[in-house]
Amino acid sequence: MVGKDVIPPTPSEAEYLRDSERAEADIFTRDDPFALFGEWLGRARETEPNDPNAMALATADADGMPDSRMVLLKDFDADGFVFYTNTESAKGLQISTNPKAALCFHWKSLRRQVRVRGIVSEVSAAEADAYFQSRARDSRIGAWASKQSRPLESRFALEKAVAGYAAKFGLGEVPRPEFWTGYRIAPLRIEFWRDRAFRLHDRMVFERERLDSPFTVSRLYP
Repeated sequence: MVGKDVIPPTPSEAEYLRDSERAEADIFTRDDPFALFGEWLGRARETEPNDPNAMALATADADGMPDSRMVLLKDFDADGFVFYTNTESAKGLQISTNPKAALCFHWKSLRRQVRVRGIVSEVSAAEADAYFQSRARDSRIGAWASKQSRPLESRFALEKAVAGYAAKFGLGEVPRPEFWTGYRIAPLRIEFWRDRAFRLHDRMVFERERLDSPFTVSRLYP
């Protein structure tokens, strides 16, 4: 009917199986969540048109009120998943009060997602300095100028602050502000989700009670 949204039919199992993605090794044979995540992120870098390292970050304040936003993953290894921000931002303040967080990566082109829950800690000063210096100069100046998450009276006020810091640093080095650093989320739980036909999705969870404990692996109903 003209003017009505049309819901596309659910693909058949045969249509799913024709996709080469379905022929890959079974995820349930894996025993290293970080290696598996690296493989999935690598595939996403080949297929996602924008920001394959984008992730939803969820935190909560002292009252337990949750909050979420999209941030960019900047590094990961067996110690956890790293992003950078202003420590005086909403997420920075929430983490200082409640150092636990959750992440969700969703790669629409691959029909996959990864969910992470864990403990948050600051990266070392050396790590933060190294990453800050790798950023574009304008981004480094912007970090100084932005009072992230706080009220802004006008766009002009922000541009004035940027111009002020640009003049202050001139052509010299732009150091990392004390209020800007990175956070590492050390996972207690990592879930891998893969879309399958008829909503019978694959779900595999790596879980541990403590950060120094080994992961156990289990499969979940869709």
